[in-house]
Amino acid sequence: MYSSTPPGQSRPQRVYFFSTCLVDVMAPQAGMDAIALLRGAGVEVDFSQAQSCCGQPAYTSGYTDEARRVALAQLELFPEPWPIVVPSGSCAGMMVHHWPRLFADDAALAARAQAVAQRVVEFSAFARDVLGLAEVAPADVAATAPLSLKVALHTSCSARREMGTHEPSQALLRALPGVEIVEQARVAECCGFGGTFSARHPAISGAMVHDKLNSIRDCGADVLVSADCGCLLNMHHAAEKRRATGERLPRCVHLASFVRERLGADDAAQQVTD
Repeated sequence: MYSSTPPGQSRPQRVYFFSTCLVDVMAPQAGMDAIALLRGAGVEVDFSQAQSCCGQPAYTSGYTDEARRVALAQLELFPEPWPIVVPSGSCAGMMVHHWPRLFADDAALAARAQAVAQRVVEFSAFARDVLGLAEVAPADVAATAPLSLKVALHTSCSARREMGTHEPSQALLRALPGVEIVEQARVAECCGFGGTFSARHPAISGAMVHDKLNSIRDCGADVLVSADCGCLLNMHHAAEKRRATGERLPRCVHLASFVRERLGADDAAQQVTD
């Protein structure tokens, strides 16, 4: 077991895990590491094989009807009153803030969406506030602390502004052995991904991600950590192209994978993709 529950917090026996489509298709190790941390803390995990997308790509592109159909397919997946843990602040923000709006013209569906939204918890907040991973570093891990690393944290725009997930993410990183948090210049700026924005405006998106990588490089980070795989994939692949020319850039890893890695899990992901 990795942690103790913080005083005043009740740890559920079971949770739903909504992996997000990016984790499911592009970065499954991040999801498996998040689930392993939940199970390691004594929480059973229910993973519905029918889950798909939260609907955010369609919604932010103006396709409200399509987003509503996608969201509606997810509402049936969480019948028990368990928390719904989501390893992405942007997807959690969609579910918490925008699902109820999608069904505002249907009282019954709006009530169901609101009931689901009230149980959604972004992974880093759940790990900090319920699992207690920011409170207690296991003694056996602290005694064999891995080599020190400088770590830069990136939080997606909607995760930062809608869910405030930069704060629990920072708390988790501060609690890890051998971690020094370094802050990039203009830390709150977008990485250029923005879902379909990067496909519609590739030149602007490309300039933004390279600005972001420059600031991360310049702060001396060894590792770039984020709880949002969309941003991670964008920055990881841009960094890979620059590494091919000999430039030194930090590796990119999901927060859940990095936490497991620093706690000594041999199978934790070293990068967001292999």
